[in-house]
Amino acid sequence: MKLRKIELPFKIFDGYITKQVFAATLVCIFLFVVIWIAPETLLKVIKRTLAGIYTPWVGVQLLIYEIPKIVGKALPVGLLLGTLFTFDKLSKDSELTVLRGIGLTFWRIVYPIIIFSIFVSVLCFSLYNTLIPYSEKKINALKHEGYETHFVYTVKADKDQLKKIIVVPRYYSDMISRPLVLNFDSSQYQDTSVLSSILQADYAVYTKDSWVIHNVKKYELTRDGVFKSITNIKDQQVLSGEKANIAFKIMSYSTKKERELNNSEITEYIRMLKDENLRDEYRFMLNKYLQRYFHSAICVLFAVLGCLLGFSKPREQKLVNFVIGIGIVFGYYITLPFFDMCAEKGILSPYITSSIQPIAILIAIFIFKKIKDL
Repeated sequence: MKLRKIELPFKIFDGYITKQVFAATLVCIFLFVVIWIAPETLLKVIKRTLAGIYTPWVGVQLLIYEIPKIVGKALPVGLLLGTLFTFDKLSKDSELTVLRGIGLTFWRIVYPIIIFSIFVSVLCFSLYNTLIPYSEKKINALKHEGYETHFVYTVKADKDQLKKIIVVPRYYSDMISRPLVLNFDSSQYQDTSVLSSILQADYAVYTKDSWVIHNVKKYELTRDGVFKSITNIKDQQVLSGEKANIAFKIMSYSTKKERELNNSEITEYIRMLKDENLRDEYRFMLNKYLQRYFHSAICVLFAVLGCLLGFSKPREQKLVNFVIGIGIVFGYYITLPFFDMCAEKGILSPYITSSIQPIAILIAIFIFKKIKDL
């Protein structure tokens, strides 16, 4: 009987504090979404709707499909500010003082918040893996956008010598517009290749295991780089087999933003980039892939940090903790492009650039816990 009497108040408290944090987090997420979507996205959609580019229904759909992307960014922010606000209120009402007075440790008090933040972390990861790629595809379909690209695919012969370069200015679905093919000859020199012909086509069609260009104008060059002849060709196959499939997949992935790809697609893309020795893009995409996991883990770290910042002494300045919290959020998001660049250029390993922010926040948690003597 004694055990049941002791456990019951703690269970009531766990439910009470979780409800408080849940409500505050929802409000913060809502405000974040409104603030994020209002200045640019909403204004752009309204302008294009009034100009007749979008119908009102399309405009509403575009705004709805923008929300998952914003919520993915808002979840960690909502948790930090929600827990900070809740624990600050509990501190003002002396409820945390009472809990500390009956012997509850900091970790026992925030235990239900950690459990709650783990569920939010799983939700955040699921958004980036499923709903956000789906919504991005819907947005592209509503805008009827083809993919503008300057995709360049290189085919190499033995000894890493150039054999062929394919330049794609634009494509949509399996139709490629005005591709350019540069053929190289490596028979003249052992250590390099020289341009032997240029194929300029009206369009190309991708089918399984094949790239075929149509309405081709072929420019033959001498070994000295002088035009020798110009001929017209109806169609010609420029890629076949596995190379054709890999080239098309890399092209289709490279023209999409990272958030348009789910985890299986981005994993396949990273593997192909590594096999094709496309180092810059490989490092960048590996960094973005790892960030999905660490961004989800940030939810838990931000929740704990918010609890710490909310713990305050009677004479402690409350506004300072909110400023620190907002500063941490601002610093987290503003440094993401910098670490993306460091990964892409090979300045730092993607494993470092993707994990350095969570590690910094983890260190901040232990520093604040020590400062606040909890």
